[in-house]
Amino acid sequence: SLIALTLLIAAANQVMLNVPETKVTTLENGLRVASEDSGLSTCTVGLWIDAGSRYENERNNGTAHFLEHMAFKGTRKRSQLDLELEIENMGAHLNAYTSREQTVYYAKAFTKDLPRAVEILADIIQNSTLGGAEIERERGVILREMQEVETNLQEVVFDYLHATAYQATALGRTILGPTENIKTINRGDLVEYITTHYKGPRIVLAAAGGVSHNELIDLAKYHFGNLPARYKGEAPTFPQCDFTGSEIRVRDDKMPLAHIAIAVEAVGWSHPDTIPLMVANTLIGNWDRSFGGGVNLSSKLAQMACQGNLCHSFQSFNTCYTDTGLWGLYMVCEPGTINEMMHFAQLEWMSLCTSVTESQVARAKNLLKTNMLLHLDGSTPICEDIGRQMLCYSRRIPLHELEARIDAIDAKTIKDVCTKYIYDKSPAIAAVGPIEQLPDYNRIRSGMYWMRT
Repeated sequence: SLIALTLLIAAANQVMLNVPETKVTTLENGLRVASEDSGLSTCTVGLWIDAGSRYENERNNGTAHFLEHMAFKGTRKRSQLDLELEIENMGAHLNAYTSREQTVYYAKAFTKDLPRAVEILADIIQNSTLGGAEIERERGVILREMQEVETNLQEVVFDYLHATAYQATALGRTILGPTENIKTINRGDLVEYITTHYKGPRIVLAAAGGVSHNELIDLAKYHFGNLPARYKGEAPTFPQCDFTGSEIRVRDDKMPLAHIAIAVEAVGWSHPDTIPLMVANTLIGNWDRSFGGGVNLSSKLAQMACQGNLCHSFQSFNTCYTDTGLWGLYMVCEPGTINEMMHFAQLEWMSLCTSVTESQVARAKNLLKTNMLLHLDGSTPICEDIGRQMLCYSRRIPLHELEARIDAIDAKTIKDVCTKYIYDKSPAIAAVGPIEQLPDYNRIRSGMYWMRT
């Protein structure tokens, strides 16, 4: 209701005023220390490293992810058992993940254990033994993980989408890498990846919760001060990834549902059009059959999907990388409704370019602001936000600045920006399942071209 939304916005504004500042310090070797102290009794601290699968080549694709698996398998001073017991006895959590552009290792612990958490993180990224027996064991684990991923159709479709959108480039490859690479990656590949990429200027030590910035600086100097700042010889070049409008279709009529993703090329994190595209993304929204209502939802596409029984679910997405991005829609449909769902989705995209109203934009802006604040609930998502933004923007954008940039957007901005990226563009499409009814590429491509008023 309107009253609930008004209260929510008022609460959000109050949160904005109460946010502690993010302090940032750069060490002599280029490593950045960034933290936000909210005085809690727990904290999250982690290493955000500007190195993911994008920095691999065809031969070593999968190395960054393999390395993440090896991080907790023992160091020169701790066996795997010692490490696990120490974390467990502290009541802490240790975790890691790899994306296309970043590798992250982080720990959640009591505030009093911050020094130990930082010391453990330093140990696992600088002194991992990468033993032969452990490498062989993890090989099997990763191969099993790949089989699991193959059953998650959303992940499969998004990997296909990247493969077709960024053909023959580093962003087109998967994070896990191909099976033949997993079978052949050796200790030398892992060591080479660390020595090539784990350099001071490419690492952020981020922390949130109960953390003293000065204490964190001292810990960083002590544990990471010896990380090299420079490259021996040439620094690795940033791999260029060009977008290709094209498609991958994997037809399988035995599957009950079709999984389809369609995207246009958008922009990188720091591009001025990123925020308008986020608002446009919020305007399209998402919907799932399990939601109640539907007919009364603010997203027009959700209303159509619900009334016409057009799909089981859909979600809009805006995936950003350093210099490019994918803006689009992922949908799960029964075979008979694909054509219609695709038609209405593209109709909605075109209305963003031509007829979106001020009230629709105002609602999407409020929703985007609320979603951003709801996301920053707890020390781990805040720490993640700090680490990611430091790598993407070289600073943490204050909430009030972000809010001002969202507020500045109106219907004209949305029309102009969407026209620039959607209108008359060649999309990338990935589809798996009973997709006989999916219109051919040229027909979808012509759906991106609508008579503009």
